[in-house]
Amino acid sequence: MEIKETEKYIPSKMVTLSTPLSHNSLSSPQLSTKRHGCPLHQPHVPLRITCSSSASKRVPKSEESSSPFKELRTVACGLLAVCTVATASPVIAANQRLPPLSTEPNRCERAFVGNTIGQANGVYDKPLDLRFCDYTNEKSNLKGKSLAAALMSDAKFDGADMSEAVMSKAYAVGASFKGTDFSNAVLDRVNFGKANLQGAIFKNTVLSGSTFDNAQLEDAVFEDTIIGYIDLQKLCTNTSISAEGRVELGCR
Repeated sequence: MEIKETEKYIPSKMVTLSTPLSHNSLSSPQLSTKRHGCPLHQPHVPLRITCSSSASKRVPKSEESSSPFKELRTVACGLLAVCTVATASPVIAANQRLPPLSTEPNRCERAFVGNTIGQANGVYDKPLDLRFCDYTNEKSNLKGKSLAAALMSDAKFDGADMSEAVMSKAYAVGASFKGTDFSNAVLDRVNFGKANLQGAIFKNTVLSGSTFDNAQLEDAVFEDTIIGYIDLQKLCTNTSISAEGRVELGCR
C-alpha cells in the first residue's frame, strides 16, 4: 500500500484530516476528521493534509497536478475550515477573564459621574469598576447615569433609583438589585446571571440582548418592557418569575 503525506501550515492553527488510500486510486476516499468538537471515525492508515493560507511548504508539482489528489485536498480543506470555525468561538469565550479589581480609592463614587463615551457599545475611556460597591437605597446619584460596560458583579443596588440609566454591556453577575427601579432604563446586553432582582421594576425598560441565567426574579415588574422575541423566550424559561410577571411579559 502506498502512503502519500503532504503538509501545509496555518499560521494560527494547524488542523489535520486523515483518510485511507488504496494503492490504485484516490477517486473515492472515505473522509474523516477529528479536532476537539468535530470527531469522526479515524482510519488506521492516515493521509495527513493540512491547509494553509500561506504555504510554507509546497506540495510537489507531480502531486499538485494529480486530479484525484486535488479533489481530495479541496474536500478535505473545506471540512477542516468548517470544523475550525465551529470550534473557535467557544474556546475564545472560555478564555475570557475579568480584569483585576481596581485599586482606585474612589472607584465606587465614579458611578455617580458615569461614563459618557460610546454608551450604546459599552466603549469607555477608563474601566468603570463597581464590583463589591454598596449603593443600597441610593435615590439620586444613579438616576439617568450612563454605566456602559460597568463591572458590577457582587455589588449592591438594593432599593436604588436607576431609572433612565444606561447600562449597555454591563457585567452584573451575582449583583443584588432587590427592589431597584429600572423604569425607562436601557439595559441592553447586560449579563444578570445569578443576580438577585427580586421586586425590581422594569417598567418601559429596554432589555434587548440581556441574559438572566439563574437570576432571582420573584415579584419583578415587567410592565411595558421592551424586549425581542428570542430574548423573551429565554427570559420566560426562568421559573422564578411570578405569574403576574409572566402575563406582563407575554410568556406562553
